[in-house]
Amino acid sequence: MDRIFSDDDLAGLFDDHAYGFESYTEAAPSDELIAEVETELGYRLPAAYIELCRTVRNGGTLDRSCFPTTGVHVWAEDHVAVTGLYAIGRTSHYSLLGSMGSRFMEQEWEYPAIGVYFADTPTAGHSEFALDYRECGPQGEPAVVVVDQEDEYRVSSIAKDFATFIRGLVSEEEFQPDPEEERAEYLAIVNEGSFSPIVQRGIDAIAETLPGAGAAVREVGRRIVADKGFFSLHADANSHLMYAAMFLLYSTLTTARSRDEFIDGDPDAVEYSVPCYRLMLPVSFVADRFGFTTGGWARDFVADWWDQSVENGSIVETPDGFRYTTDTEAGLVRILRMLAKTTT
Repeated sequence: MDRIFSDDDLAGLFDDHAYGFESYTEAAPSDELIAEVETELGYRLPAAYIELCRTVRNGGTLDRSCFPTTGVHVWAEDHVAVTGLYAIGRTSHYSLLGSMGSRFMEQEWEYPAIGVYFADTPTAGHSEFALDYRECGPQGEPAVVVVDQEDEYRVSSIAKDFATFIRGLVSEEEFQPDPEEERAEYLAIVNEGSFSPIVQRGIDAIAETLPGAGAAVREVGRRIVADKGFFSLHADANSHLMYAAMFLLYSTLTTARSRDEFIDGDPDAVEYSVPCYRLMLPVSFVADRFGFTTGGWARDFVADWWDQSVENGSIVETPDGFRYTTDTEAGLVRILRMLAKTTT
């Protein structure tokens, strides 16, 4: 059988990060495994998908991770980004039948049943790439689309087929923005973006103790942008200060019974009446979306901050749940008061 892809089509497609091998990659699929996957999913996989997984790598994170677009506003104005391709298999975390695979996205995240979800984006599950079989039928040649969960699962066309999608992927270096323009955009987010309903309730609740809570939070955001050039939280000191400020605001509204309750709330529901970190900064689900948001997150950074805070005694377990110690809270309030004053 003639090859679908040339060597040039696939050059530099995958990266070699350990995370990709651990979470996405499986051994090349056998005929039997392919048949099992197709039967369970209910769709014939594209021949190009099978060739790629057999001859290059069966699933993995990408180095050529961007597909140029116009009029598709899932990730950027001029392209969509791909984190990794799912393996044809069932054993890796991100494989078609894996714990975060195609059926999981439909059953747990309520993505529409239009075909096979085969790749993810850097939005932590809030947009997914799919093989769309609605027009061709389950045995046909599907188009590639991206589905935006945050826009009522809007489906946007990307490529006429899988092979075209793979050939069209380019390096993110082709879309690097002007650093100063990007910094100005992120400064606008932290200076002017509206707060999540949860954050705003926390600011209102702590107003007597910390009148400038909102200004302090914005100042922490400005310091993050000044340091990184963008608004994203990781394991640095300013990010830790933002996590700490969020837990302070959270604690004015409720008491966390566990780390996961603070971070995730109810992961299967979106309830702004129930505070949690997930709905304070990383993502916005409300109809009138708030602007002060990182637009995504890496949950482990928040979890590591929590674990460190418990280990060093800043956060302690009480009969009602987890709280800051009196001294920790007082010290954090003093820091935020000083930060608030720098904005006046």
